[in-house]
Amino acid sequence: MAGMLTAIGLMSGTSLDGIDVALLRTDGEAVVERGPSMASPYDAAFRRRLQGALETAKSIGERSERPGDLAQIERELTLRHGEAVRAFLAENGLEPSGIDVIGFHGQTVLHRPDQALTVQLGDGRLLAGATGIDVVCDMRANDMAHGGQGAPLIPAYHAALAAGLSRASGKAVVFVNIGGISNITFIGSGGEIVAFDSGPGNTLIDQWVEAHAGIPYDQGGMIASEGRVDAGLAGRYLDQAFFTDPVRRSLDRNDFRPPEGRDASLEDGARTLAHVTAAAVLRSARHLPERPKLYVVSGGGRLNRVIMNDLAALAGTEGAEVVAAEAVGLDGDSMEAEAWAYLAVRALRGLPLTFPGTTGVKAPVTGGLWWKAAVSG
Repeated sequence: MAGMLTAIGLMSGTSLDGIDVALLRTDGEAVVERGPSMASPYDAAFRRRLQGALETAKSIGERSERPGDLAQIERELTLRHGEAVRAFLAENGLEPSGIDVIGFHGQTVLHRPDQALTVQLGDGRLLAGATGIDVVCDMRANDMAHGGQGAPLIPAYHAALAAGLSRASGKAVVFVNIGGISNITFIGSGGEIVAFDSGPGNTLIDQWVEAHAGIPYDQGGMIASEGRVDAGLAGRYLDQAFFTDPVRRSLDRNDFRPPEGRDASLEDGARTLAHVTAAAVLRSARHLPERPKLYVVSGGGRLNRVIMNDLAALAGTEGAEVVAAEAVGLDGDSMEAEAWAYLAVRALRGLPLTFPGTTGVKAPVTGGLWWKAAVSG
């Protein structure tokens, strides 16, 4: 089809669990052909280095700064993305020459929208040289330069997906991504798009169980299923001004901190934080212009049955249905990586990546830096 490009999207989210890789053929507008995907997990030692990088990054005052060992970590992170791309191509019998562009998110280590400051570790020039494929990266910065929050960027892709969902036809639908931070994209019954971060996602639960059980996450919500909701502890999160402020803002991983160890048992803490994750979505949805009828959930949080059960129960009181992405023929693990492939194509074509209704930017703007493989090395 004329105008179609083949793109690979690479996403390493705030959960710090690894790299998601996905292939997409698209015109950057309404036509989306989803291809294969793959997950490349980080080993425990590298996860710990990334966690340390989050602390080091707190001293950054200008986005090009790389204090401490951040430059070294950035290089290693980029080369790991290059290895993931090569493994993905080999697994699917593809050649670099068959890929038009890579959309490279990198690893967010600092996000302060009120200061127009966002830092994603990742060297696009190095990745282009390592893979032999053009790279588009750094897709948040131009939005911030024009008054936006720099997040969320995925709504443009959600809108393209919604147009192809028969189940969403004529309904107000919300795409919920529960990663480290949760965000929602609303597509109204008339096509209006509104999006914003909705609150903590998996980050609090992951930090809690890692600190108190020595494991990286609560698989399937097994720990949470053994606990009970502590209303007082939940209220400490859900009563914060973030949920009532009419001005929606983008969140940093550190905006919500896990409880102290003495605040709850392991199980009650996990159960309470799962409830907070679900309830945060519904509280933030109160700011939408229309009540959603369908919530489509992606990201690792959809695999936590306690979060999903709470979300379904809360949405059900408002007459809405909650489904995992797979129930409507989508892939809840690869959706963010697919989005970065889609956004890279839009960036190459100068199409807007963000809009006033998604990031608060003054007018729709494109973004991203384009590194050509031919001049990289």
